[in-house]
Amino acid sequence: MTRECIDFIKAHKDDDTARLLLSASRYPDIDLPLIANQIESLRMAKEKWQSLAACEEYEYPPRLNREQASSEATALYKASLAVSGQWTVDRVADLTGGMGIDTLALAKVAEYVDYVERDPALCTLMERNCKALGVNNVTVHCADCMEWLQQFKIQNSKFDIFFIDPARRAASGRKVAAFEDCTPDILQHLDLLQSLCQRLMAKASPMIDINLAVKQLEHVTEVHVVAVRGECKEVLFLCGNPTEEAVIHCVNITSDGNADFSFRRSEEQAAEAKYCTTVGRYLYDPHAALRKGGCFRLIAQRYGLPMLAPGTHLYSSDKLQPDFPGRIFEVLQEVTLNRKFLKTIVPNGKAHVVVRNFPTEASALQKQLGLSEGGALFIVVCTVGNRRTGFLCKQI
Repeated sequence: MTRECIDFIKAHKDDDTARLLLSASRYPDIDLPLIANQIESLRMAKEKWQSLAACEEYEYPPRLNREQASSEATALYKASLAVSGQWTVDRVADLTGGMGIDTLALAKVAEYVDYVERDPALCTLMERNCKALGVNNVTVHCADCMEWLQQFKIQNSKFDIFFIDPARRAASGRKVAAFEDCTPDILQHLDLLQSLCQRLMAKASPMIDINLAVKQLEHVTEVHVVAVRGECKEVLFLCGNPTEEAVIHCVNITSDGNADFSFRRSEEQAAEAKYCTTVGRYLYDPHAALRKGGCFRLIAQRYGLPMLAPGTHLYSSDKLQPDFPGRIFEVLQEVTLNRKFLKTIVPNGKAHVVVRNFPTEASALQKQLGLSEGGALFIVVCTVGNRRTGFLCKQI
């Protein structure tokens, strides 16, 4: 990232990158593929890595690596877990370095961080980028992480925490979720990993079976289901020396802070929920991390809200419960799920469709009802008791 490259990017930051690449003959001394990648990356960085967007010399990796990388928000959350409680973090290793977003976040809280990555190009980028960012407590290792760990087994060395994010694509390119299908398969190397660190933090897909993963990892003390602005992004498993049942944290990261609903699986199993046959003035929809975490009856019990049906993870009340961890809708009226009828109450044809415990997916139902995405109205379609119905709502 020379001064010439930086100035060129500033001058062409709003250009169509495809057209820019076709104009190579006009700029024979400029590395246009690098420039195009930077411009596209900077557009992504404004939403995903705000602090990197402010560094002109930071050089971004190819698109696939960017898409696989953590957001800055989730990386900082992981770093906060590393220093939670009474733990010290003198030495940390990010065993699957990639773009290095998690490494950079961990470097803010640890004395020393080892970045381990098999791809030489990513390692070279990480070294340059640490220099550009003024980060001097990260050491880059170009190696297979499990082979790299063998030397510490011989030395009987110990780390405070390992972070690992196994690649979730099979050799065929198909996306996978279970730990045994990822690379590396941490279940095969669990003894080695746990023998060399005080704690292990393993990142998994939002599609992972949480209960199965807890059994497989054996030493799980905490599970963190992490959503950002209502969208579930990742599941984190913290492993150490558990003395009791693992705590599941369902966290929604927003600009206003992190909303954390914590519980143990046994609490959910023991919770008793009440059910309603009619819907009150307000509908409550748990955020995505709670839905993934599988906490439903306990929400009803803690907030004193009846559920609409055993399989309908929505709640209702006539009195507003403003602290509910999720979206709150004000019910305007119950509606017939009929295209002609909906046209009379949604004349512009724009409404968001939310589906819970209903046989048709939201996108298909939206098309079936002749609605397009947008506007301030919501059609919440669900099962209440034994009947399927819909409600015209606005979000509070």
